Amino acid sequence: MASKILNRLVSQLKAKGKSTQVAYAIATSIMQKTGNLKIGTKTDTAKGKKRGDMSPGERAKDRQSKISGKPKSAYSYNSSTNRATLKA
Repeated sequence: MASKILNRLVSQLKAKGKSTQVAYAIATSIMQKTGNLKIGTKTDTAKGKKRGDMSPGERAKDRQSKISGKPKSAYSYNSSTNRATLKA
């Protein structure tokens, strides 16, 4: 089964102009370094499976929440920038 989190990053890299082959190489390297994929494979770790099952908005809010220590509910998601910002 294909990794959802890997496929998401590949699609983002391709949207920025990378070829499919280069996008997979970059994404695989990044995902292995961050612990989302098992080293030397394209297989999800438990962390990668959990994050792959999240929506992009959930991941963005989770990232910002971990950085700031504020609850995820304090953030709103902007899909055009793939960023979560504090609600006004």
